[in-house]
Amino acid sequence: MSVPRGTIRPVHAPVERLPAALARRIALAAQGFADPRPAGPVGTRQLRRLTERLGVVQIDSVNVLSRSHYLPAFSRLGPYPREALDALADRRHDLFEYWAHEASFLPVRLQPFLRWRMAAADQHAWGSMTRVARERPDYVAALVERVRDGGPIRASELQEERPNRPGSMWNWHAGKAALEYLFFTGVLTARGRTPGFERVYDLTERVLPAAVVQTRTPEREEAVRELVRTAARALGVATETDLRDYFRLPVADARTAIGELADAGELLPVEVAGWGRPAWLDPAARRARWIRARALLSPFDSLVWERPRVERIWGFRYRLEIYTPAAKRVHGYYVLPFLLGDRLVARVDLKADRQAGVLRVQAAHAEPGVDRAEVAEELAAELRLMAGWLGLEDVAVVEAGDLAADLSREVRRPPSVAALPGA
Repeated sequence: MSVPRGTIRPVHAPVERLPAALARRIALAAQGFADPRPAGPVGTRQLRRLTERLGVVQIDSVNVLSRSHYLPAFSRLGPYPREALDALADRRHDLFEYWAHEASFLPVRLQPFLRWRMAAADQHAWGSMTRVARERPDYVAALVERVRDGGPIRASELQEERPNRPGSMWNWHAGKAALEYLFFTGVLTARGRTPGFERVYDLTERVLPAAVVQTRTPEREEAVRELVRTAARALGVATETDLRDYFRLPVADARTAIGELADAGELLPVEVAGWGRPAWLDPAARRARWIRARALLSPFDSLVWERPRVERIWGFRYRLEIYTPAAKRVHGYYVLPFLLGDRLVARVDLKADRQAGVLRVQAAHAEPGVDRAEVAEELAAELRLMAGWLGLEDVAVVEAGDLAADLSREVRRPPSVAALPGA
């Protein structure tokens, strides 16, 4: 049973004790996994509702399977036109891009609540950005005027020499660093991305809706409260660290905001069996009696991006091994957890071989104690669904991992005509 949002509880509310299974279902419901996938076509209305619910959709440039920001909507809604999500950011401007959890798409309503971070760029932005602003202020100002007079710009259009720093992820030239500084401060924002995923910068007032640009800037305390409130709704039940991590908030700011929301009855103190630390419950969180989800999760999905939380809720130890040397990888390069019901039951290393038209399962591993036959059957169905969504014609399984043999047999079977989970 859910409590209507806005219900005020006593400041010294008794601490409720939640069974671990209930907390798990609350977390999944808050993230959109208690709802059945739509039976019909998915469009901007469902995508807008989902992104508002999540608050943050993390962006990552790795494209071995799919750009990460497309995957959370597929996990929850099933196949949908990716251009509809692009439209929310690039044409409709219902979403905007900023540094939230990491580089992220966010509902545009949250832009005023991140201006305190923009104003404190010298404290929050990293070295190359702040260095170019400090050492070359005239150059940064000239870039603003160039965009103002000449329109949107990409970093690759600037004739700047790239520094020689082999192996560095952030091997930016001065022009890129300056554009990123202006992006961090909110002077510029992303008008869109090129097909190669390069950010296109423009003046913020020319991109965001006028109603957002003209919205007053909240005080930092008010803004952090709203970000914690948004995180609490997206997480359902969470520790202080979980709430803080969602928008990467400073410890003191987040702790103060949590206390104020608790005093107002907008967060309720709870103890979750097995968590071993205090937690907070969104009073309006849905207490689902069951979860019938079936989903492959991006490594950057907000359900699993905080690895200690994943281990605490599911007992699932998950590490991204992209930067691990191939010979030392345990589960693979781009590994997606597989959610079935309310459990994380397996993980698969996936690659979209676009030239061959094949979704390749490079490795498949089951979690201890699961019914491998059932997991393989459901996973095969989800892989076929994903392959079709990605425009791939087939699924192929490499014989690596303890689930690979079962999964290989299942993907070779003719697909059964079955309803999607939760339908």
